[in-house]
Amino acid sequence: MITFALPFPALDPVLVQLGPFAIRWYALAYIAGLLIGWRLGRWLVARPSLWGGTSPMKPADLDDALFWATFGVILGGRLGYVLFYNFGYFLQHPAEIVMVWKGGMSFHGGLAGTILALVLFARSKGIRILSLLDVAGVVAPVGLLFGRIANFINGELWGRPSDAPWAIIFPSGGNVPRHPSQLYEAALEGLLLFVIMLVCVRLGVLKRPGLAAGIFGIGYGLGRITGEFFREPDAQVGYLAFGTTMGMLLSLPVVLGGLALVLYSLKKSGPVQP
Repeated sequence: MITFALPFPALDPVLVQLGPFAIRWYALAYIAGLLIGWRLGRWLVARPSLWGGTSPMKPADLDDALFWATFGVILGGRLGYVLFYNFGYFLQHPAEIVMVWKGGMSFHGGLAGTILALVLFARSKGIRILSLLDVAGVVAPVGLLFGRIANFINGELWGRPSDAPWAIIFPSGGNVPRHPSQLYEAALEGLLLFVIMLVCVRLGVLKRPGLAAGIFGIGYGLGRITGEFFREPDAQVGYLAFGTTMGMLLSLPVVLGGLALVLYSLKKSGPVQP
């Protein structure tokens, strides 16, 4: 029995429709995250004091890195969704793998794709790989914030049933009040993690290659695992062993990888000078 629930706000996933072409909030979220992250990254590398006196790259290097990261996000995100969340379906409909406009992206796949793209770019330019990943770690929460808000606008990836006073009945979620888990994740993986990363930058983490990237990995992984307790699993995947979800399992290696990076950076580098 429904006692109280907030109605889903009248939000159109399509911002502008021009004949057969549609500009969607979800696409704009990706674009905004990449562009704002690019500008913030340029700001970081233009300040040698943040790196201990000498910046490991030039701001112009971030222009090319943006191109590589964009392909890494899109290709990795799509392949991650295909492999981890709906492999059986795409095995029967391989032509739909490239139809990204129909939806279906995995952050963990996008993360792997972006890391690979940035590693290849750094090697081609002679840039210290860990320092470039540090920049990505600082700016990535911006994209996560916009992406989760776009998920909410789309009315997708909603949460588990809830009797909380802020529970929402989503158009595609049945007549059941649910956690607005997209907003929880926007707050944890996006806003809170972004603030943490900025504080860490202020404390001098960029002077230790790999430390910022490691902190991001730990912060994102823990934030995502926490959010999964409120998020309804994808219908085609459901719950896994012991009530875990695919998001939880994929986030665990991110936490462990982040911890390994933190330990490595602390072992290899000298003390941080605030």
